[in-house]
Amino acid sequence: MRTTLDIDSDVLAAAKEISARTKRSVGHVISDLARAALLKRGKSKARISRMINGFEVISADGRVVTSELVRKLAEGMDLG
Repeated sequence: MRTTLDIDSDVLAAAKEISARTKRSVGHVISDLARAALLKRGKSKARISRMINGFEVISADGRVVTSELVRKLAEGMDLG
């Protein structure tokens, strides 16, 4: 299907690089990337149980984020 889209130049450049490397058209590359992103989004959305104060609350099947974990992560970041 043909359509006109505004695609950021950096995204188009990356798609062209993948296209050249994989010997597929840019359209096919962008379609595949969009499809993969949409499928991934659908899987992650399935984990969301509800919204609280505008934040998505996900199921508790992952790592618990504690104040200690946040402190350790912040210490490892260059915030300056």
